[in-house]
Amino acid sequence: MAENGEEKLIAVAREIAKTLGHTETMAGDILQIFSNFDGRLREKLSEKLSDEDPRTLEQILKSLDRDICRYVSADHPIWSESADSSAFLDVVDELLSAIRDWTPMVGNVAVAACLDRADGLLRRAMFRLGNEFTLLMERGGESFDPSLVHDGESAAKYSFDSEEDEGHHVPVAHPVVDYDIVIEALPPETINDLHEIAKRMVAAGYGHECSHVYSGRRRDFLEESLSRLGLQKLTIDEVQKMAWCDLEDEIERWIKAANVALRILFPSERRLCDRVFFGFSSTADFSFMEVCKGSTVQLLNFSDAIAIGSRAPERLFKVLDIFETFRDLMPRFEGLFSDQYCLFLRKEAFTIWKRLGEAIRGIFMELVNLIRRDPAKEAVPGGGLHPITRYVMNYLRAACRSQKTLGKIFEDTMPPSPSLSSLSVQMAQIMELLHSNLESKSNIYGDSSLCSIFMMNNGRYIVQKVEDSELGPLLGDDWIRKHKAKVRQYHLNYQRSSWSKALGVLKLDNSSSLASNGGSNALKEKLNLFNMYMDDISRTQTTWIIHDEQLREELRASVAENLLPSYRNFLRRFQNLRELEEKHEKHIRYSEKKLESLVDELFRGSIGLSAGGRK
Repeated sequence: MAENGEEKLIAVAREIAKTLGHTETMAGDILQIFSNFDGRLREKLSEKLSDEDPRTLEQILKSLDRDICRYVSADHPIWSESADSSAFLDVVDELLSAIRDWTPMVGNVAVAACLDRADGLLRRAMFRLGNEFTLLMERGGESFDPSLVHDGESAAKYSFDSEEDEGHHVPVAHPVVDYDIVIEALPPETINDLHEIAKRMVAAGYGHECSHVYSGRRRDFLEESLSRLGLQKLTIDEVQKMAWCDLEDEIERWIKAANVALRILFPSERRLCDRVFFGFSSTADFSFMEVCKGSTVQLLNFSDAIAIGSRAPERLFKVLDIFETFRDLMPRFEGLFSDQYCLFLRKEAFTIWKRLGEAIRGIFMELVNLIRRDPAKEAVPGGGLHPITRYVMNYLRAACRSQKTLGKIFEDTMPPSPSLSSLSVQMAQIMELLHSNLESKSNIYGDSSLCSIFMMNNGRYIVQKVEDSELGPLLGDDWIRKHKAKVRQYHLNYQRSSWSKALGVLKLDNSSSLASNGGSNALKEKLNLFNMYMDDISRTQTTWIIHDEQLREELRASVAENLLPSYRNFLRRFQNLRELEEKHEKHIRYSEKKLESLVDELFRGSIGLSAGGRK
């Protein structure tokens, strides 16, 4: 037992000597310290330390040099034979072990010279390992079928084909319906071989070189995958110079590519990195960043170009598509790019996402400016719907399909009111601006009746578009009631300005004498004046337009309800007068039936209307 303890103590002393450095002075000091405890230890320690003769290291290196030269000079891939690859790795392990064991004694001149020689051998071995690493990745990549996915998923879910378009080869990606898949880009046995090589290269201090080889090959695969999905490599300047119709198509391809990249390609690359560099998390993280950086920057640059580009209102819906794609993919960004090397990519993705939100708010500001600047140059014929009304209402209806997204975007900068959300406030402001713009345009009409028709048409259209869309809940019942009341007021204004004069001449003074010459002349004058009013209304208001069929019938019924009974009563009085004077029939230009026909012809428009003409 005492002898075993002594051996352990001697072993500890030897390790201390190696750790501190093996110089004659230091070794002597160590021997002196231990001999103070027991003189016998000095003798035994001296014998053990003398075994670490530099000539022993020379012999080891001579043998390793012979073996390593045989492998590094081989003209065929070492990994083509498993026996050769295992033997080569064993030789490399021996070399690494020798360097590790003898490095503590580098203070010895002879040992230092041997270690220099060992470093040269190690460089040659690492160079060959790097080449073998490259060959393995190339061979593994050649065996990869893009349609192969993890857990036996259908090839149709991730495949690349091409279409012939006028002689040009156009890459096309099949739609991906299930993103919960993982690509096995390399065979499992190849991954194991790569791991064994990576383990030696990292241990030898050549991890960066190994990572460089690995990331270069995998980066090419990712870029080729995005290219096959139809995504072009475009600079920010090139994106901003593209015609909008072309850019819309490019955005569709970007959305597909971004989803495939973040949901399939990048997670698969993360998994592969972790397997190849298992046990070396820092190298795995760095390699993954190098693999994905180029493709990620390509995706981010495109979206950034959209975010800082034109604020034209027609761009809203595609920008919303990109924003919502970012929103859905941000958890992926955060999960995949969580390490120190990928932090800048995660931050950049978040920044561009917020910038897209700013772009959407800017587009709404441009819509406001468009409404405000829309000039009141020419009146719409017949008091019909103004193009700005159609445009704004259909635009807002379409935008409200993404009301949750828009609500979040506007909440970031516009606090909600006690009763309305931020988006509701924004929509109400736009609607108020539109109404003011239409009132300004109505002043172009010299006829107050036509002005009322114009406002009635546009007001009714606005209310209906609000009621049958998500704008209704956003603006609220009070808003709808208020604007319905405005339409009713325009209706009353029209009745008053168009028919008050005609109805006024039909009023009779019951106290007047019908038999007198004065009474007869008064009735004739009234009838002639009424005929003049009807001629004018027939000439003008049959060319006016009421777009909504229900409103058109309501307005005609209202006119008939007020006009026909009064005219019937007037004619009865006039016909009584005619019995006394037979020549008055020529003054009755409008019979009851003809007057009814006139009312039925109102608001048909000079070019006619169809029930399907309203959109």
